[in-house]
Amino acid sequence: MTRNFAARALVVVAAMVTASLWLPEPVRAGGSESQPGAAFEVSFPSSIRNSPVTGRLLIVVTKENGTEPRFQSGDVDNRVVPIFGVDVAQWKPGVPAIVDGNSSGFPVKLDELPSGDYYVQAILNVYTECHRADGHAVWVHLDQWEGQQFATSPGNLISVATRVHLDRQAHIRLTLNEILPPIDAPPDTEWVKHMKFKSAKLSTFWGCPIFIGATVLLPKGYESHPNVSYPVIYLQNHFSLEAPFGFDSAAEVTHPTYDEDLAAHKGLNVMEPPRPLRLASEALLMPETAREFYQAWTSDDFPRMIAVTFQHPTPYFDDSYAVNSANNGPYGDAIMQELIPQVESRFRIIDKSYARALTGGSTGGWETLALQTYHPGFFGGAWVFYPDPVDFRRLGIVNIYGDKNFFETSEEWVHAPRFMQRSSDGQPRITNRQLTDFESVLGTKLRSGGQFAIWQATYGPVDDDGYPKPLWNATSGEIDPSVANYMREHGYDLRSYLESNWKTLGPSLVGKFHVFCGDMDNYYLNLGVYLLQDFLVNAENPAYGGSFQFGRPMKGHGWQPTTNFELIKNIAEQISRNTPESEQASSWHYH
Repeated sequence: MTRNFAARALVVVAAMVTASLWLPEPVRAGGSESQPGAAFEVSFPSSIRNSPVTGRLLIVVTKENGTEPRFQSGDVDNRVVPIFGVDVAQWKPGVPAIVDGNSSGFPVKLDELPSGDYYVQAILNVYTECHRADGHAVWVHLDQWEGQQFATSPGNLISVATRVHLDRQAHIRLTLNEILPPIDAPPDTEWVKHMKFKSAKLSTFWGCPIFIGATVLLPKGYESHPNVSYPVIYLQNHFSLEAPFGFDSAAEVTHPTYDEDLAAHKGLNVMEPPRPLRLASEALLMPETAREFYQAWTSDDFPRMIAVTFQHPTPYFDDSYAVNSANNGPYGDAIMQELIPQVESRFRIIDKSYARALTGGSTGGWETLALQTYHPGFFGGAWVFYPDPVDFRRLGIVNIYGDKNFFETSEEWVHAPRFMQRSSDGQPRITNRQLTDFESVLGTKLRSGGQFAIWQATYGPVDDDGYPKPLWNATSGEIDPSVANYMREHGYDLRSYLESNWKTLGPSLVGKFHVFCGDMDNYYLNLGVYLLQDFLVNAENPAYGGSFQFGRPMKGHGWQPTTNFELIKNIAEQISRNTPESEQASSWHYH
């Protein structure tokens, strides 16, 4: 998913003070006493907000001044800059909150930061209290159609980016003096239409307004052939308001530079690395430019189909994983019973199983497999790319049912770290402990909006306090077997669910699974795909009749063996083969 952030000019000012200051009734991390050492004092004036606020106060520290510090964090996959955080509850205007050596920090604590000149910025990720239908009252960040991005979420408070000198005695004042504005929704065009509405099911569950939506890409000739209905491709991805498959009628023929492409991907979830340059050797990682896809989609010899992406952010992530969940609520029901019916009633979609296809990668790959698995007769085929863990014997490289610790191996004499990310040549980059620590800074109680948090929120049970019950202890890494068993027993381990229910599910799934993954997936996701393949290719009564394809050698996360328009042609061919003879006369192919 592409995100474009306009760079703001950094306002350079001197450090406010270097001596300790006395301030009345300061808000401190966890109620702790102030300790000698560097500290930030953050406040907001009543002119910005005249009522108390609850949320997560973050301070980002960086030596780079090309963009605001808030845009340089949240992307641990490619850039690590120090970030520090504390919870604030009913924080009043004019009262300082203290961020110091007691506060959470990544990759270091504040008092471990080397002395020097830095650019700093404070951000308050605002929470709302929701009284859920399950009886729990929780404070969470409600998405404002930005995709759970603290750096850009409308209503969040930020300070001016400031140049300061930090050392062990530094005492810095920052003021939250700006409220982030609403997101500008893209307008509808001849080709692309947008939907957004309040979900009755989700709003009832949360006791707060929850919105879902869709972006719809229409085929050539849609308006000029009002009597023709079309098959649909439901494309799964992280939250984005972009058109499906990156369609852009205004895109230039030229390819983006690396810097432009990287800038367009700031703030991406850790599971979605920035795309590389579109070089010949890397074409499979970026199948075609937006212009090339536009030219294919609007050509005379391209299959006429409707493509739809869903927007369904949750209070815990930019995407719900398209399933019902004890913590997220009935997102699966909302998609199947509210969103899809609205899409199919507004647009001329053939409302038959054979005419509904699913595709997506990473989080969207898991969703594609899950929707096809849970609704075998509703969808006609799933093209699954590099999916999130589909077998929890390999949640990354961890077997949550057999391993005792999420952070390290448990041999008697050797405790090797467990990694969650590697380069495509096999070089380990980020450990499970490091990503857990990073997300713990962004939010307590699994409210970071991060990848580990949403896996636990989606698949796991509700804890006694109403927040997701962790699969592993964030400090020790110890795995909770009761949570692991809950995840399997409730059907989120897709390979286990398929194997347990194959006799009833199998007849409706024959020929519908097409799975693609690189053999060196950067997040070890290929390991779970191997286990899924092992079950499906050996399944009997019936045989699964689908396909698996692995990119070799050294193909990482994002590997795709075809261009998107070749993929769509393959989907169209399967839909044509499965179209009943009685409906063959209704030719949607090129009208």
